[in-house]
Amino acid sequence: KRRIDNVITNLHDSVHLLLMHAVVAEDVRARYSKRQWENRMQEVSSLVLGVGLSALGIHFDVPLQFTGGVVAATVIGVGGMHWFNSSKLKDAEEQLTSIEELSASFQRTHPQEVSEADEFYSAIWARIRDPLRLSLWRSGLSDFPAVSKSDVAKLQNILDEEIPRLRRLASPSHHGSKHM
Repeated sequence: KRRIDNVITNLHDSVHLLLMHAVVAEDVRARYSKRQWENRMQEVSSLVLGVGLSALGIHFDVPLQFTGGVVAATVIGVGGMHWFNSSKLKDAEEQLTSIEELSASFQRTHPQEVSEADEFYSAIWARIRDPLRLSLWRSGLSDFPAVSKSDVAKLQNILDEEIPRLRRLASPSHHGSKHM
């Protein structure tokens, strides 16, 4: 009985750790991904503008020097913008994986627990903060896999439904019972 209860308690703690890890990591990854897509849209928009101006120049028989200048300016401008955006994205990744920013993500993803000063969640956060930072840093935010809402819902279901069901099955009133 005691051993089964310990296993269920360990499962409960492990699922809480995994759930918090997934939710906070997804918040950080999503914020990084948003910045990455904003940069890409900026670069693509600039490229489309440059190509469009070049096409207009060719269509209206503008001197070739002007059209060539627009093409060169577009290539240099978009290349420079890509370099600049890449360096800013690297800075953003370092900032997003800092302890302060991870703590802000924890507060953003768990506002009720933070406002209630829930010691259980504070203890879980203290346990995963450094390993989460290390895992985000090692894989890089651009390569970190997304966590779907269904994955989070499945973990929450384990906490809300499956673990209580296991506890009921392991309770003394169920020992020797044929109901499962």
